[in-house]
Amino acid sequence: MMWRALSADWLKIRGKGIWFLVFLGPIGLVAMQGLNFGLRYDYLRQQYSADLWGGLLDNVSGFVPTALFLGGTLVCSLIANVEHQMSSWKQLLALPISRTSVFMAKLTLCLLLVAVSCLLLSVGIVILGLILGFKADLIPYMDVVRIGFMSYIAALPVIALQLWLSLANRNQTLPVALGITLSLTSFFSMFLSEWVPLTWPYLAWDSSNRLLFSGAGLLLGMLVFLPGAVHFARKDVD
Repeated sequence: MMWRALSADWLKIRGKGIWFLVFLGPIGLVAMQGLNFGLRYDYLRQQYSADLWGGLLDNVSGFVPTALFLGGTLVCSLIANVEHQMSSWKQLLALPISRTSVFMAKLTLCLLLVAVSCLLLSVGIVILGLILGFKADLIPYMDVVRIGFMSYIAALPVIALQLWLSLANRNQTLPVALGITLSLTSFFSMFLSEWVPLTWPYLAWDSSNRLLFSGAGLLLGMLVFLPGAVHFARKDVD
């Protein structure tokens, strides 16, 4: 049943600007670093001469948590708003599909779209590095994949919370405002304790316990998904 709901949701997001957002995030990050390296090419090549690919990844990594939080917020909000704007919750939930399946379908769609953004980021970084003249045989493929996906897993608690709030509120002001606030706060995550989940996406990239922070994000994300699904299953709809 969930797959039927997922197929329907996949069709519903056409023409809603969600795919534009999915591409905008990674392309924006790559373009920003293209401009950064383009303006300071000689200086940065000299600074990172020992590891050009590592230097590029480090420059990108500082913006990945913010992009994940903001992108996840907007994707969740837009997916939920499809039903809110059409006032179609009653019709949707009257179908012979459980509320849990509906919730899981929207969760799966949200996670897939953010995963596509992470994949595009990894591909974009490789393309940018090659354009900048970095050696193809030195591409650190594991690090290129890790910069997006390990941070993505660590960001799951925030994405789970955003989906919960977006589905629960017809007015998207609260979830979007919270998401923007968390995104901006993540710029200062280095000043926060490692126990604060906002720091986990960056620590999943730049710490000695990377798997620990990704694992913590996965576990806490699942713990947030559960009450979100229960609340959605019991909530009255308009």
